[in-house]
Order: sequence, then C-alpha cells, then structure tokens
Amino acid sequence: MHASHLLRFERRFFVLKTIIFANGNFSDPQRARQNIQPEDIILAADGGARHCLAMELIPHVVIGDFDSLTPDELAYMQAAGAKLIRYPVDKDFTDLELALEYAQQLKPDRILIFGGLGARWDQTLANLTLIAGSNYNGVSLALLDGSQEIIPLHGPGTLSIHGSPGDTVSLIPLAGNAEGITIQGCAYPLDHETLYFGSTRGVSNALSDHTATISLERGTLICIHIRNAAHSEAKAT
Repeated sequence: MHASHLLRFERRFFVLKTIIFANGNFSDPQRARQNIQPEDIILAADGGARHCLAMELIPHVVIGDFDSLTPDELAYMQAAGAKLIRYPVDKDFTDLELALEYAQQLKPDRILIFGGLGARWDQTLANLTLIAGSNYNGVSLALLDGSQEIIPLHGPGTLSIHGSPGDTVSLIPLAGNAEGITIQGCAYPLDHETLYFGSTRGVSNALSDHTATISLERGTLICIHIRNAAHSEAKAT
C-alpha cells in the first residue's frame, strides 16, 4: 500500500476504530449503525460499499478491483468524498485482505468487519483464516454477522466476552493445537487445558455470567460468541 493513500488521515493523532464492510451477507444494519461513531474510519472492500450506500453512509475509502460496483456507484461515492483505490482484477489478494492491510496502516485500536461471511464457502473460510493470521496479531479484530461475533485469539493472550447468561461461546483451534486454555465465567470451565486441532470439544459452551474470560498460552483460537441479548459484545484485551 503506497503511503500517499494514507494522507487523508495524516492530521489525526490516533484512530480509535476502523470499520470494514466486505461484500458478504449483511443481515443486521442496525447493529452496524450501533457500532459506528463519528470519529471512526469506514472502509469498503469493493462491493461492501453497497452495504454503506444502503445505510446512507459514504465510506472514507473504497478498495478493490471494483468488479462488483457500477461506474455510477463509483462516481457517486467519489463525488461525495470517498477515496477510490483500484487494483487490477488479476491480483494475488482478496479485496478484504487489501482493506485489512490499509486498516492496519492506520494503527487503530480496533477493527470491526461486517459482511465477512456469505454463501461462498471459499470466501468465508478464507476470511476466517485471514483474520486469524499472524499479520494481525496484536490488533483487536472482530468479524460481526447478525447475532454472532467472531474473534481471533493468539497465545499468549486473553479475551473478555461480555453478554448474557446462556449466550453461546465456542472455541475452535486453528492451525494446530491451542494449549494452556483457561475459561472462567462459562458453564464448562477449563484450567490450563488443550483443545486439539480437529476436535469439537470447544463447541457450544455457554456464558454462566455476564462476563467470561478466556486465556490462551500457545496457539490460535477462533472464538465465536452468539448473543441471546441485543447488546452483548466481546472485547479483546
């Protein structure tokens, strides 16, 4: 990513949150609105810009090869102040990965992704492994889809999940075993145990309180929080 693409935000001393709209399913616009603050930076990965337009939002930046957007849509957003960063169709990375790379250079405290899941399993699986990649270790990152929140956790690290008793919490090891897992605040606690790659042992736990804490010593977990209450949220620490 060329440094000149970032000049739009050079007067900002910090970016608290960056929100990325990808071109997948977008079932809960209300939740997206609840997560957007006036100071947030909004990025759209190609066709994810349509989710913004449907909410009457103009993204700060639209990134991709633009094969999912019409010339009229692009012209409208550009005239409204959006920066368009075009890549060739024959590229090595998905539009979401390009948007994540851009977001990371802004050094936000948190990145939220909407529209990251969909009918195409290749894209869905690629997005799940993308957010769990080592490139984004150290960034508080979450993929939101309706009542579900998907958060990667790298060891050593700790994640606090805030919700309601009965909310589903599932832990899935990725890229090998996840070792030294301690779970507090769930119906099935763990104490420095291992979840093995390929095992379903970590699926369908549940909050026993309003807050659960998950600690991981080694490995990578995909943590999935399915809310039974409208305002549950998860926050990485």
